[in-house]
Amino acid sequence: MQPNTGICAITKKKLPFDELTPFSAIRPGIARLIKAANPDLDDHSLICADELNNFRGDYINQVLRDEIGEITVLEEDVVRSLHQHELLAENVDETFATKFTFGEKLADRIATFGGSWTFILSFSAFLGLWILINTVALSRHPPDPYPFILLNLVLSALAALQAPVIMMSQNRQEAKDRLRAEYDYKINLKAELEIRHLHEKIDHLLKQQSQRLFEIQQIQIDLMREAIRQQQQHPGK
Repeated sequence: MQPNTGICAITKKKLPFDELTPFSAIRPGIARLIKAANPDLDDHSLICADELNNFRGDYINQVLRDEIGEITVLEEDVVRSLHQHELLAENVDETFATKFTFGEKLADRIATFGGSWTFILSFSAFLGLWILINTVALSRHPPDPYPFILLNLVLSALAALQAPVIMMSQNRQEAKDRLRAEYDYKINLKAELEIRHLHEKIDHLLKQQSQRLFEIQQIQIDLMREAIRQQQQHPGK
């Protein structure tokens, strides 16, 4: 072997030293790929430019495939999360409807009817009819003469019964609102955690992309330097 030549550890060809690169000087990512294909190499082994460029191309292709694969895995994780995780959204009205007793349903209907225009108009008509009967139709022997003591008793009894019924309905509505607020809190908390988890994945992916892009740029710079060096050493080629 002449002092200005060396043997490529992969092709076993004798080449000038300016066309050979020590294995210890190769970038770590490419060196791992070469080492996987040639386990017998050590730091003193020499690699020819053609083989090194081939492994550089393989490394870039592997980086791009891994990047596309990671994006696909990220999408699959999101879909899997949506399918496997339990949905928290529920119809509160349907949940409460299955727990109602007959008395609670009756209280809700009475409270709904008592707070409607139908009740106001029908009760006004009842009062007017009661007054007409006891003042005009049966003026000689009215069952409830003026000042309508029986009517006042009926109104007092109606108000006394209607008030607790309305309070029962309102208490149940408050319980329903509390349950709805609890569901909303759980949904918002889960959405926040999912978004935070997704942001962490995207940040990790962007960081890896930046590192790989930097490696690819460094490889391109190395190729440009080798091309310039070969052009300077062999200006006639």
